[in-house]
Amino acid sequence: MRAAVFLILTAMTLIPLGDSAGKVLSAHMGVSSYFVAGSRFAIGAIVAIVIFGAQGLRLLSNWRVWLRALPLVVGINAILIALSTAPFANVFAAFFIGPLLSYVFSAWLLREPVSRMQSLLIAAGFIGVLIVVRPGPDMNVGMGWAALAGISYGLYLTTARWLSTLAPPRDLLTSQLVIGAMLTAPVAWLHLPAPELQIIPPILISALGSMIGNLLLLTAYSMAPATRLAPLIYFQLVSATVLGYAVFDDIPDGWSFTGLGLVLVAGLWSASLGNRRVRG
Repeated sequence: MRAAVFLILTAMTLIPLGDSAGKVLSAHMGVSSYFVAGSRFAIGAIVAIVIFGAQGLRLLSNWRVWLRALPLVVGINAILIALSTAPFANVFAAFFIGPLLSYVFSAWLLREPVSRMQSLLIAAGFIGVLIVVRPGPDMNVGMGWAALAGISYGLYLTTARWLSTLAPPRDLLTSQLVIGAMLTAPVAWLHLPAPELQIIPPILISALGSMIGNLLLLTAYSMAPATRLAPLIYFQLVSATVLGYAVFDDIPDGWSFTGLGLVLVAGLWSASLGNRRVRG
């Protein structure tokens, strides 16, 4: 369980790093979010095949692998659109309906064990998300895209656990990146940006941060139940807040810090409960 927790926390730092590079591209360099998503999948697929080999391509004949990849494709496109129109930390807060759905779906569909305390803690983490977002009539359209990304992410996390024993994590990653590249290539091609050297570093950071983060995520989900790992996904919100301040000078207010604290405490407490149960 400890190794899975470490992998999740690292992944939850790398994925927002990739998304921050995506926001730089779409919101500050004028690159289409559709191209950012397509290039992320394409570069990730190439790197994965070079490093891990082409064994993952055999999974493309399995319909369940396509079913798992579809919500990831929708989620990445939706969150990149949201990031181009809304503050970084707020987008991730709305996005965090995903871990809650993953917890519920994994308990319901995968019959994974849950406890009353863990259920209360994940509910507390979701309340922390609401404190940060403070939904209301002033929310812009970007927050709707962020919510769609969160719903897609919850489905992806559940299917990732569902298929965690189908193949090694690196083969699962390769297959999902190749499928994502195939599905996003036509639209990405229609939104090719002007060839400029300054867009290359953020494109690479966007692709590699997402690829490595998702590899660690898949590895962690092959080591422990989703119901135990789902609360730790909320740590991504903390990483997003730090990156939002460091990269975009976006400083959360007092209420936002309160919500972030609640998210972090609830997630780590829930993980410690799962760890004690494993040792026991």
